Amino acid sequence: MQLDGNITASLGDYSVNLGQFSAAAMDRARHLSTGLPLASFAGKSALAKEVDALAHRLARQGLLEYRLPSSRDEQDLVVIEPQVAEYWPRRAKLGSRDTVVLSRFAYLRRRGNEMALESPRAGALFRIGDPTIAATLAVLSQPRKISKLNLRAGSSTLYLLELLLDSQILLKLAAKDGDGLRVNEGDGNLVLWDFHDLVFHTRSTEGRQANPVGAAFTYASVVPPSPAVRPPWPGSKIDLRKFSSSEPDSPFPKLLRERHSTRDFDDKHPITLGELAQFLDTTARVMSEWKSGPYFDGGSEVDYSTRPYPAAGSAYELELYLTVSSCEGLARGLYHYDAGSHALAAISASTQQLQAHLAAAKFAMDAPGQPQILITIAARFGRISWKYSAIAYSLILKDVGALLQTFYLAATDMGLGGCAIGSTNIDLFAKMTELEFHVESPVGQFALGRGRTPDIQD
Repeated sequence: MQLDGNITASLGDYSVNLGQFSAAAMDRARHLSTGLPLASFAGKSALAKEVDALAHRLARQGLLEYRLPSSRDEQDLVVIEPQVAEYWPRRAKLGSRDTVVLSRFAYLRRRGNEMALESPRAGALFRIGDPTIAATLAVLSQPRKISKLNLRAGSSTLYLLELLLDSQILLKLAAKDGDGLRVNEGDGNLVLWDFHDLVFHTRSTEGRQANPVGAAFTYASVVPPSPAVRPPWPGSKIDLRKFSSSEPDSPFPKLLRERHSTRDFDDKHPITLGELAQFLDTTARVMSEWKSGPYFDGGSEVDYSTRPYPAAGSAYELELYLTVSSCEGLARGLYHYDAGSHALAAISASTQQLQAHLAAAKFAMDAPGQPQILITIAARFGRISWKYSAIAYSLILKDVGALLQTFYLAATDMGLGGCAIGSTNIDLFAKMTELEFHVESPVGQFALGRGRTPDIQD
């Protein structure tokens, strides 16, 4: 807190200015370090509105936690950790006649010395501090009426259940939902997801979780790094070098050896629309389409396509979205590549969203500047999980790897630069495209452009 009324929040090397507030609001904000009841800034007074604005700004930065204390003592029943920036605790009203059950995506696990209740659908994680809460959650593995639950902690536990219902960790069942084992949870696309696949998707990307992502070197001080080349197996060896030709007949080996990641792009000479068209034609265009007969009696025919890269079961579930920063002949913006028509379709996205998307790619690559074109590889999950169980998401990631290598080789052959990017924000992409993260969402990224030629020193 500064003398001029500005409040700055700091966490390690990261700081953010939250704005200017009155002396009374600053005085009340000091209590946030130990806990400030929601009711204290839910009123209509000018002070309450100021503190409410401050709390929401902190929440948008992921800097607030929410405590649900016991009515009997100072112990926390639950501490809520937001996982998405816009999370705010809200109650979904429950009555004594309502029937609830845990979502099949909900899981309770040990994290350090605590128990954490999570779901890839939830905007927050719930740290459970009272074992009676965990016992109640275990009972809710089967549908139960609220009136039948032993709510030992009284209204606090009911309050928690209403928070969990709003977070989609709990479901309210209707009579038509039966035993609740695999209901659509309000969205028919969720039926196609296995539990571990949805968890993997949200916990290996950014946007729907608050854990460190990327090169955090978490275990660097605990375990030494593995060698770059595996130590050889003992025993006799067959030396293959005498069988390999030093001058291959095909240019393909040379192309493979020249492939490398380019992180620095020449902004004075951007990639052209013609080069982009050729790149997409070479790597991703639909070459043919065909149909397969029904897989089971009474089923429908299934459409298939053929493209330049391999795909599991010929599903070709991957879609390309291009965030264009600099391309001669193409306006800055977001585009979807229509692989069937070999065309680009513009998508409305705000300037702030485009900038955030490109800036995140720059940070992930540890690059000096933004990519000229950022290709986001999204998956239509239902296209592959309709057929495959248990391995659906792993097949998608294998397809992404094959497509990325195809991108690299095409870029190298064309004299362009490219770089695969290991992380992406699925929540930001969902806002840009208005697509639900479990329907169609990023699974990979590739930066494309004209690589900068190093300056030649005289």
